[in-house]
Amino acid sequence: MCRNITTLRGLEPSATAEEIEAAARQYVRKVSGVQSLSDATREPFEAAVAEIAAITTRLLDELPARRQPPATVPPLRRPEVQARIAAKAAKS
Repeated sequence: MCRNITTLRGLEPSATAEEIEAAARQYVRKVSGVQSLSDATREPFEAAVAEIAAITTRLLDELPARRQPPATVPPLRRPEVQARIAAKAAKS
């Protein structure tokens, strides 16, 4: 699961809020073991995602520029993932 968290530092254009939240969500899923939210887990899980996303945003803002871009493209930038998201949105 954690292998799905991609490097966000050094992306051009910079990492989006959605990419940062996706990475935070993967991290919280991994460390908590919570895969599907229930009434008992929803609030603490979402609070942790929000906190980690804020900390990650601050970290990326404060780190110096990277010399080379990351070796992999974040999932939310991959064409096949964008197509899947668009198809899902069209059904809604």
